[in-house]
Amino acid sequence: GCLYTYIPTFKIVNKLREEGCQPFFACQSRVRDLGRREYSKHMLRLRREGHINGQEVPEIILLNSHDGSSSYQMIPGIFRFVCTNGLVCGNNFGEIRVPHKGDIVGQVIEGAYEVLGVFDKVTENMEEMKEIHLNSDEQHLFGRAALMVRYEDENKTPVTPEQIITPRRLEDKQNDLWTTWQRAQENMIKGGLSGRSASGKNTRTRGITGIDGDIRINKALWMIAEQFREWKS
Repeated sequence: GCLYTYIPTFKIVNKLREEGCQPFFACQSRVRDLGRREYSKHMLRLRREGHINGQEVPEIILLNSHDGSSSYQMIPGIFRFVCTNGLVCGNNFGEIRVPHKGDIVGQVIEGAYEVLGVFDKVTENMEEMKEIHLNSDEQHLFGRAALMVRYEDENKTPVTPEQIITPRRLEDKQNDLWTTWQRAQENMIKGGLSGRSASGKNTRTRGITGIDGDIRINKALWMIAEQFREWKS
């Protein structure tokens, strides 16, 4: 028999809706070959009903590509309303993979409950990060680590560590670990910072548009923030 089962994402979404998880955001990676459009990678962000209040809301991030090349992936995330930014929690909370075979819908629902089960721990870590103050040296270090995630060679970064942690709004001026991480994440994902290219030309940093890049950078920044949390607590 066929090992690979194609299940349209909407079937899974309908089932998750029955379980009280509502999709809030969906995107699809661009494909050059339009004939393969329905096979491209999808990302959905879902929230549990009743979880939607306060400044941040926990989310289930569901990733899928329909060509059988990758399984469904489910990762816990946090959505921050003030900057409409979706954060992705790192691998230390586990990441659930459902292969494209067998009872996929059932396994995805089970995975959703596993992700919901770690939300309390995610929230606990978030609250801890809000209590941790970073002095200017520590902030600089966070900015440097964040830049290395994207540019790898420290001598070729178009902007300074200070720029990558610059607040974009008044309420992000606090120097706690949580806010510092938010600032770095928003600046990296949205781009638009003025800098200098390796050849010395004026340039602006590019935002991250692809799903894979977004997830990779987000996870790496979460890991940096977690390291700081452990180091400072």
